[in-house]
Amino acid sequence: MSTEVLPESDIREDTAVRPDLSHGDGDHERFAHYVDKHKIVDSAVTGTPVVALCGKVWVPSRDPKRFPVCPECKEIYESLPEGSD
Repeated sequence: MSTEVLPESDIREDTAVRPDLSHGDGDHERFAHYVDKHKIVDSAVTGTPVVALCGKVWVPSRDPKRFPVCPECKEIYESLPEGSD
C-alpha cells in the first residue's frame, strides 16, 4: 500500500489498487456457497481464497450450516451433469 500527500493540503490519498471482488449487494454475505470440497480443505490449511459457483471469492471462516444456500450456486449446481461433484 502506498499513500500520496496531495499538494498544498494534508489530505492523503491511497494510491494502491485493490480489485473489488464483491458483487456490491451484500447478499453474498448472508448465504452458504457451493465450492469444490478439495478447495475448502486447501483454504483451511493455507488461507487461500476460494471461488464459489456463483463467482463469490472469499476465505471461508463461518459455519455454512448457519446460512441458507446461495440460490445462484444452487441453480448452477443443479444444472451440472450427474457425478460432477
